[in-house]
Amino acid sequence: MSLPDFQLELLAPARDADIGIEAVNHGADAVYIGGPSFGARSSADNSVSDIARLARHAHRFNSRIFVTLNTILRDDELEGARKLAWQLYDAGVDALIIQDMGLLELDLPPIQLHASTQTDIRTPEKARFLQDVGLSQIVLARELTLPQIAAIRAVIDPDHCTLEFFVHGALCVAYSGQCYISHAHTGRSANRGECSQACRLPYQVVDAAGGFVAHDKHVLSMKDNNQSANIAALVDAGIRSFKIEGRYKDMGYVKNITAHYRKLLDELIEAREGSSQPFTRSSSGRTTFSFTPDPNQNFNREFTDYFVQGRQMDIGAFDSPKNPGQPIGYVTQVGPNWVELELSDTAMVLHNGDGLCYYDLQKELVGMAINRAEVVNASKGRWRVFPKDAVAGLKDLRKGLEVNRNRDVDWVRVLDKRSSNRRIGAWATLSQTAHGIALTYTDEDGYVGTAQIALPHERAKDAAAADAANSNQINKLGTTIFIALEADTTRASGLFLPASFLNVVRREAIEALEAARSHAWQRLPRATPVQPPVPYPQDTLSYLANVHNQSAQAFYTRHGVKLIDAAYEANEELGEVSLMITKHCVRFSLSLCPKQAKGVVGVQGQVKAEPLQLINGKEKLTLRFDCKPCEMHVVGKIKTSVLNQAKKEKAAEQAGIPMVFQKTRPKQEFGH
Repeated sequence: MSLPDFQLELLAPARDADIGIEAVNHGADAVYIGGPSFGARSSADNSVSDIARLARHAHRFNSRIFVTLNTILRDDELEGARKLAWQLYDAGVDALIIQDMGLLELDLPPIQLHASTQTDIRTPEKARFLQDVGLSQIVLARELTLPQIAAIRAVIDPDHCTLEFFVHGALCVAYSGQCYISHAHTGRSANRGECSQACRLPYQVVDAAGGFVAHDKHVLSMKDNNQSANIAALVDAGIRSFKIEGRYKDMGYVKNITAHYRKLLDELIEAREGSSQPFTRSSSGRTTFSFTPDPNQNFNREFTDYFVQGRQMDIGAFDSPKNPGQPIGYVTQVGPNWVELELSDTAMVLHNGDGLCYYDLQKELVGMAINRAEVVNASKGRWRVFPKDAVAGLKDLRKGLEVNRNRDVDWVRVLDKRSSNRRIGAWATLSQTAHGIALTYTDEDGYVGTAQIALPHERAKDAAAADAANSNQINKLGTTIFIALEADTTRASGLFLPASFLNVVRREAIEALEAARSHAWQRLPRATPVQPPVPYPQDTLSYLANVHNQSAQAFYTRHGVKLIDAAYEANEELGEVSLMITKHCVRFSLSLCPKQAKGVVGVQGQVKAEPLQLINGKEKLTLRFDCKPCEMHVVGKIKTSVLNQAKKEKAAEQAGIPMVFQKTRPKQEFGH
């Protein structure tokens, strides 16, 4: 059983439990977080006890907690992963997000399993297979178009499998799970949570003749994902879980972006009330905010909706992988220790501590943090700012230069405070009993909490005033998770009830309501795999399948695969192979695609999809273009230093010496 098809789920990230709690408070229907190990973000780990604390808070609102167990595993790690799965189950976790199919061969608890983005789900056949082997929720590849999503939806049983899709955040340029550059160059595997992010580096792009096509461009660096304009279309295509990227992100990002998509989904749900396909939230309550959500306020590399609406020209952040911010105005003067600006919006206010930036003549971002900001002429929007760094050291700073703001201190301060209020609606009923009164709260999910208190029945001199006072008192739900929708005092009409007594019975009734909700909470059940085991779509697996342990090998063998190569991390692919496969095409983005040249007089037939080379210092990679599926392969080979390090680690392992993984490149690679 999966999420009911009429429910929409907002899935938010959490670097730690406190951020996860705020994600719930800001409207998340579910939160995903890393456990103490085996998550694909090596520095975003959390203890089981902290995750249990987060789960208890989330379940108050019927929100769910998913834990990432989504690295590929060595044989010696399988038992540790199995034990951790049971610990997380006992902690109240609702689902595990996995990549390694070897886990399905283990004695796991009866907990839902979700397919990580690392499983690279691009086809209906792969999606159906994962559903049939027992995965209840699958996150589709970010590169899919709306028709491709709809085609996957057509083969999925929505009663057994929920489709999930990334709607916001940083984009990995490779198909997830299909990038090995980090391991080849540093020994740090992206499939094991230690990506070195070679995609964010600047490269020289050189053609087959040795000519420069691009100079110091971040040609593998994507803009950030933003599907705000496509939410309704994604719903219609079959997406039910809307995932925000960002397990490394800070509290302000999670608050703001969760609130942004909460509002968008609520607007869609409201707009479709009474339609042939109405929707509801998958958790309880409504959320209000003390700020207006704005994705532009957080770190971003500008935005793209990637391939959802088809291939787009402008998806890359080629000039810089940094946050360019928003344009605010122009430089009018440069002084010895100050810069004067004329802002485009005269109502805008600059603050001490704001971050400004601009592009230098080489189109690289230069930061200019404000130490002090002073108004020169408010009506004309003129400000004098005193940068923290020496003005003379700010490269290419000059009159007429456009300036952006990429950090608004005032905005940061707003999100440092309490910025949301999530409440579950409840109806109150006050009744007279034989020896006192009873107060019952019934919440919007149908749960009931009742408390009674003994006191004499004293008639009020003014019955109407007493009823109003009693109603007001039982509606005061303060800092609880409930908000009063309506109070019915007709069964205790005309009674004079001291506020102190009503406070006691109200508190006890709310405690009983929370206890009823807690007692009724239950996890969605683990899916049962189809029997006999369904065949995998292919009978041969290359290193691209990421099979890194005997259990995974046994899984695929059981599902009809005849030939299985070891994962790239086994260091058996010694020659040049595809180290990254991506839908992004450098030739297309640089207007060098043969398809773009069709029909262009004098150009058609001249442009060919010949290989290009990427060069960053001593690093060289080859770009090869597979035009039929419209994909790019980044080709290279594993470094000798990585192989030597692997041999040392294997020898140490055999000798019983604990392995220590490198977090940085060995120094000798830089020639030191």
